[in-house]
Amino acid sequence: MREQVCFCFGYTVADIEADLNRNAGRSTILERIAAEKSLGGCHCAQKNPQGR
Repeated sequence: MREQVCFCFGYTVADIEADLNRNAGRSTILERIAAEKSLGGCHCAQKNPQGR
């Protein structure tokens, strides 16, 4: 089972680990999520089953 971390953009633990490995410990996924969130593209409250 792929453990979902970001319900808005569909990222999993494995996606983030792979991103960190590819980018020498820097998460470009986190940067993308932050950029989308600042533009109003985050819908975690609606998509996350826990409401956050």
